[in-house]
Amino acid sequence: MTSPIKNQLNTVFVPVSDLHASVEWYCRLLGQAYDLESVKEPIYNMDINHYTGLLLDAGPPNKQQQVSPSKHPIFNFHTDDIDEAYSYVQELGYEINAPIERFDNLAFFNVKDPDGNIIMICNG
Repeated sequence: MTSPIKNQLNTVFVPVSDLHASVEWYCRLLGQAYDLESVKEPIYNMDINHYTGLLLDAGPPNKQQQVSPSKHPIFNFHTDDIDEAYSYVQELGYEINAPIERFDNLAFFNVKDPDGNIIMICNG
């Protein structure tokens, strides 16, 4: 059977309560330049490589969204050097939710964004 839906993840939506704070947090995490004066409610489309996008979504304009973060990672960002990534996140002063866990060919740790969403940083 042929499906008109592609086998490709397009965009990850992250619910946020404060769009400006979240734009700053994610841009700093990824080392991206940002201009908070150009951020327009209710969404911010992150500059992400490849096919999958990341959209920070503050919900309806002029109403602060109530976010119920997952207790589990909602997605991961890739790194080639898990130890360097861990040190970088520590330098940023971001809340690390779980220390580095190492397996044969995989290592990861978790960090919380401003709304408590758990993001995994992973080298595999």
